[in-house]
Amino acid sequence: MTRRLLLSYLTLAALLLLALEIPLGFVYSRGERERVINAAKDEAESVSAFASLSVSAGRAAQDLPERAAHCAERIGGKVLIVDQGGALLASSHPLSAAEEAGLASWPGIAAALRGTATADVRTSTIGGVEYLAVATPVRHGVEEQGAVRITVPTRMVADRVHHVWLLLVLGGLAALTAVVVVGFGIARWTGRPIRELEHATHELAVDGTAVPVAITKGPPEVRSLAATFNRTAARLEHLLASQRAFAGEASHQLKTPLAALRLRLENLENDIALNARGSLTAALTETDRLARMVEGLLAMARLDESAVEREPVDLGRVCAERHRAWSPLYEQHGVWLALAGDYTGEVLALPGAVEQILDNLLSNALRVSPPGSTVSIDPRRPALQERRFPHRAAGPGPVELHVMDEGPGMTEEQRRRAFDRFWRAPDAPKGGTGLGLALVQRLAQASGGEVVLRRAPLGGLDAVVRLPVAPGRAGGTGVPSQRPGRPLQTAAPGGR
Repeated sequence: MTRRLLLSYLTLAALLLLALEIPLGFVYSRGERERVINAAKDEAESVSAFASLSVSAGRAAQDLPERAAHCAERIGGKVLIVDQGGALLASSHPLSAAEEAGLASWPGIAAALRGTATADVRTSTIGGVEYLAVATPVRHGVEEQGAVRITVPTRMVADRVHHVWLLLVLGGLAALTAVVVVGFGIARWTGRPIRELEHATHELAVDGTAVPVAITKGPPEVRSLAATFNRTAARLEHLLASQRAFAGEASHQLKTPLAALRLRLENLENDIALNARGSLTAALTETDRLARMVEGLLAMARLDESAVEREPVDLGRVCAERHRAWSPLYEQHGVWLALAGDYTGEVLALPGAVEQILDNLLSNALRVSPPGSTVSIDPRRPALQERRFPHRAAGPGPVELHVMDEGPGMTEEQRRRAFDRFWRAPDAPKGGTGLGLALVQRLAQASGGEVVLRRAPLGGLDAVVRLPVAPGRAGGTGVPSQRPGRPLQTAAPGGR
């Protein structure tokens, strides 16, 4: 904004200076030209009157050379005096025989011999005089007795005109410099409230905290905008705080009644008829599902409330830990959990985010995987991505963490809606809450990455989490003896 205001001030000042200085320069140049021409004409008239008296008195040969030399010396120019036939009477400078013989044919002298005074003026492109010659007839009464031609040097006039133009240019630059200094101060003063608004908006967007902006600075429109921003930011902060508080408090308040409800249902198991055991089991299942939903809401509330900075996370170590933690559960369900990939470097993520992302993805994959199938954890190096996509900019790209299953997968429409809260696919197995993928997406985005769902090579689902590489900590290869994409560690049920 400061640059734009300063540019507008400079543009207006430059247009104003051009509108004033250019006409002023041409007016001064025209005035100097007219002054020089009038002075030369007056000098020529004076010499013409003296020549007329000298010729009438018969003293032309004695007086005119001295007068011509004196006049030429005084004006620093040249003086020629000829008679009515064009013959030279006096000259302030030597002439060749050819020049002396052709004096009558010179344009100014020829016109003066016919009784017409002339002025031959040549000007420069900026109005300065470059050449000036004045010719005046010599008369005695009405009788033409000859002509006087005076050539005036114009270097001094041209220099004076050029000097004035230079002063106008320097004055304009000085004025523009003053406009820059004063305009910069005004622009900074005008833009200070806008910069404070920008800073407060950034703080609100990043940290969710509203910093009040002073409403006593700047133009009335900016003060009104600041007051409106303060009201909007305060209301938004209140709404966000209320939402977080409600989610957190509701989740905490629901945990205890749910635990008590499950305990009471379990105590009823020995007191109900056999034909009612199915309903009891269904009630217990729904209670567990509601408890998981409450845990998911509590996790999302904690994520909204946290303003933790991202930190480097060893992706290979986290994948290995979650592989070891989930392997026994996968064995119980007859599913093969494989750890593949060759990326062992560090990524930027919120503390604990990668663990929660893997736990949710592995839980979903186990729920949909049939016995005897394989679920793979596959972190991939940026170097592999650069070879696959050579048109991308140089430097390590985001690391891709793949969790692939061999379940029924999802349609394209279902993959688009999978990250909506509480949404579950129509054919999804029982036990889900619809919050797992929503939490994964929030954690990935808060860590500076993203998550997408694709169709896996064997027909299941490929959950791809992209995370930024920690600066200066791009990983190398994992285990050199293994090819990329082959299992490094596996946990298989008996017989596999």
